[in-house]
Amino acid sequence: MRHTLPALVLLPLMHAPAAAQVGPGVSSFTLDNGLMVVVIADHRAPVVTQMIWYRVGSADEPQGQSGIAHFLEHLMFKATETLEDGEFSRIVSENGGSDNAFTSTDYTAYYQRIASDRLELVMAMEADRMVNLDPSAAGVLSERDVVLEERRQVVESAPGGPFGEARRAALYLNHPYGRPVIGWEHEIAQFDRDMAMAFYARHYSPNNAVLMIAGDVERSDVEALATRHFGPIPASTAVAPRLRPQEPPHRAARRIEMRDARVREPLVVRSYLAPQRLSGDQHAAAALAILADVLGGSGTTSVMARDLVLGDGVALDASASYSATGLDVQSFGVHVTPRPGVSLAQAEAAMDATIARFIVEGPDPAQLARVKGRIRASEIYALDDQSRRARRIGAALTSGLTLEDVAQWPELLDAVTGEEVRAAAASVFRPENSVTGWLAAPDAESGEVGQ
Repeated sequence: MRHTLPALVLLPLMHAPAAAQVGPGVSSFTLDNGLMVVVIADHRAPVVTQMIWYRVGSADEPQGQSGIAHFLEHLMFKATETLEDGEFSRIVSENGGSDNAFTSTDYTAYYQRIASDRLELVMAMEADRMVNLDPSAAGVLSERDVVLEERRQVVESAPGGPFGEARRAALYLNHPYGRPVIGWEHEIAQFDRDMAMAFYARHYSPNNAVLMIAGDVERSDVEALATRHFGPIPASTAVAPRLRPQEPPHRAARRIEMRDARVREPLVVRSYLAPQRLSGDQHAAAALAILADVLGGSGTTSVMARDLVLGDGVALDASASYSATGLDVQSFGVHVTPRPGVSLAQAEAAMDATIARFIVEGPDPAQLARVKGRIRASEIYALDDQSRRARRIGAALTSGLTLEDVAQWPELLDAVTGEEVRAAAASVFRPENSVTGWLAAPDAESGEVGQ
């Protein structure tokens, strides 16, 4: 028998969950059924953000079912045993709130932002759909068509979508990170109710979730509400360790070239495998995060902007990025958009020369200080945004990190030295761990792509 949504009446706490205090206004406790609850107190406005994060994403999908995690995210807004299709969002809206959801490689999350005196309302509904989801077969097929159309609009409507999927598939030789989060079209087209509900039964349970409550709340009230509405839901024995195929050693650089008539500005992009933030050992990731900012985080003051856009003038745009938070090995990327008349081969050569010089010279001390100052300011500004704080913590906790890791991250970034940044560049920029992609129009000549 499925869990029945309890009446919206606050009951006394039956037992006191274990607690932990981490960071300003942040505390956590865990219910007996394994649900971790994080409270971020912020009393400046009478609003609250509730987020429920499930430790399941596209990298946890069965082979041949790419996109099922994202598809289930859509179905979670369908009927339950107590709510009709779309009623969840309608009730939130009628109470002055907003709601949505998102899926990534390592997690799926649902959230509502609403007046704080409506927290119990949305918490009760969230607990309901954790176990009582009951979409009709017709509703499932209708939503499948919605997702297929979403893929056409988000991925297929511009050349960058298929180009990004091709590069990611080439970067990950064995790991499921190589699959698109939204899924491959031919696999989405096979989804049905039984497939979706089997995935739901395996992964949606309190012992596979993190509940985030940020805003005008008291911890004691959140404890009572969580115990009241989520406490009766039993832990699931179907939840298993997240064991995924891992990457073998990469022994050769890979290249892809994509031609598309819709391309107006050619592009060269290179992605490298890069270590993720590891619980208790985030030093390597911190150095890579600073490297990305110094090398290509600013369109005017970064190394790539100085050398390629303002200096040699070969590029309209140049940047670097690093994906730090994830359960498994992540990626570091660099990209250059060449100026008209500059070929992709010339742009790539200039990019490589900039990277080679940086590996030898490292960052300018003054620029490193500016980057750190900007990061410190960003961390302060983040305290003003309850949703942003909740997202940061939720993504970390569902990607193998702890609250302590989250609290230490800003200090680790600030402590990174110039030599550590240079060493990080030497470590990550290894050809055998890379995929280089060229995107151009069909009539462009190989090696002489320009406008």
